[in-house]
This record gives sequence, C-alpha cells and structure tokens, in this order.
Amino acid sequence: MGQTETEEISLIEINNLAKQVFSKFGCDADNANALAKTVSTAERDGSLSHGLFRVPGYVASLKSGKVNGKAQPSIEQSLESVITVDGKMGYAPFSLEKGLPVLAEAASKSGIAVMRLINSFHFAALWPETEFLAEKNLTGIACTVYKPTVAPAGAKKPFFGTNPMSFAWPRPGKNPVVFDMATSTLALGDVQIAARDGHSVPHGTGLGPDGNPSDDPNEILKGVLLPFGGYKGSAISLMIELFSAGLTSDNFSYEAAEKDNNDGGPPKGGELVIAISPELVAGGGWVSHSEKFLEKLEGLDGLRMPGERRHKNRLNKGPRSINKELLSKIRNFL
Repeated sequence: MGQTETEEISLIEINNLAKQVFSKFGCDADNANALAKTVSTAERDGSLSHGLFRVPGYVASLKSGKVNGKAQPSIEQSLESVITVDGKMGYAPFSLEKGLPVLAEAASKSGIAVMRLINSFHFAALWPETEFLAEKNLTGIACTVYKPTVAPAGAKKPFFGTNPMSFAWPRPGKNPVVFDMATSTLALGDVQIAARDGHSVPHGTGLGPDGNPSDDPNEILKGVLLPFGGYKGSAISLMIELFSAGLTSDNFSYEAAEKDNNDGGPPKGGELVIAISPELVAGGGWVSHSEKFLEKLEGLDGLRMPGERRHKNRLNKGPRSINKELLSKIRNFL
C-alpha cells in the first residue's frame, strides 16, 4: 500500500486558507475567524479528523444554504445558573466564543452552571470547550449528538450518533487533564481517514453491511459503528442523547437525521456544557488534594495522562504535514 502524499504547511497558512474559504462561501468575519481558529487549533494539536479534513463538509453546508454563515447568536440567562445560547442556525464555534465566558462567570458565582447550545451545527472537537473552562479553574463537561451511525449494544442498526463527550479538570500552573472521546469504539472521522488512507481499523470498530464484524473502514462506513465497551459504552451514549437533546430540547440523533438535507456537512443539534467550580464546591484545599492524587497517578510506569499528547503537539510551532489531495481539494474552492 503506497504512502499517503503530504505537504508541509504552517499553522498560520492553515488558518488563513480556512478563513479565505469560509469567507468566500458566505461567512462573515466573526464566523470565519471562529471556524478558522477551530480548524487550525485541531491541526496544531494533532486532531486530524477535526481540522482541515472538515473544511469540505463546512463548505457543503454553506453552499446548500442549510447553515447561516452570518449568524449572530443570542444569549438568554433567565436563571443565574442556566444559560441558553441560540446559534441562529450558524456553526457552533462562534456561539461558543460568545457563550463560554458567560457560563464560566455563572459557575464562578454559583458553583455550578449549565449552558444549552441550540439551533447550531457542531462539526468540531469538544476539548476546546472544556479546556477553556479548565483555564478558568473550572471543571468542564461537554457533550453533543450526531446522526445515527452507532448500533446500540445488541442491535445491528444505527440509532445513536458517535455522541462524543469531553471532560477537563483544572491544574493551576499546569496543563489540565482533558479527554475528548466518541462513545463509539472509533470516531467516525477516524474511520473516514482510515478509508481514505487505505488502513484497516481495530477489530470491534464496526459491522459491515452484512451485519458481520469488519476491520475494513470502507465496509464499516456502509454498515454501522459499534459503541466502545459494549453495554457500558452504549449506556453512556444513551446518557449523552438525553443530555444533548433531552436537556436542550434540540434534536436527538434520529431527529437530526430526519431533518438533515444530507449535504455532507453537520446536522443541526444541541450541545450541553456543564461548568463546576471546585473552589466553591470542594473548598480551598481542592488544588492540593486533587494534585496529590494526580501526581500519584502520573507516577505509574507506562501511564499517559489524558490530553498529554495534544499538549505536547501544540509545543511544536513548526509546519504540519497535511494530506496533499485534501489540500488540493480545499485550494480548488478558491
């Protein structure tokens, strides 16, 4: 199998390229900047399935008119600890830029606050949300749904989305503990990249169209993904459906599919973000207490802390190796 051809491109060039494309297809400056930052930070941190890989999908949803590239989100805070951000049918990154500071302030006052992001299109990683909160010395939890791509445990037909969730724990003066994971065995974007690059995927990732297990990503994309950990991952995915749709009153995964135009971009859905202040909930000794635990954990041989690889990747300020075919496709948009 031949090696995938790549091209070296700087993070500034990645940001500028994405911004130019989004602007050309109808985004105003606010949305283009927020989207380009989302794409370039994903590439910076090595989250390849959420970086430039997503640009064609963004473009498709702008071209179809499904997404409003000039959306100006509104914020409602009828209760001190409940914030609703209405994305006005725009992309999530700009809504999050507007809403997360409000959420952080509310949690810092009340101890805990929740943010409902509605009428929005989320196509990115979730760690930027929770890491933003951790940098404010808050614990963050975020989750969202997607169109059905995952069969619940015991079933063979898709019903859940890949239903990712992210968690971050603040460590003042250090990088936070951050994880961001799909509740499917492998994220859909990673399966799509494996199919593009001609790689197999781990056994247990999904079923082919015949309902049998497969390690061929092309077959799985015609079939269905599986939840990680069988019944346990399936239960967590169910919880995320209820958090992301039941608590936001936006689409469950099956509703997202029913209402989507299948243009290749993200479906409309909700996101729930929870912020908790350890200082107000646990008291002033929370840092030393949790640090003692985390330092003991870090002392275990062979352990890698969640988020550690992303934090190491971002120390590299040099160019990134990007799939040449993908770059060509994006440049041809201009």
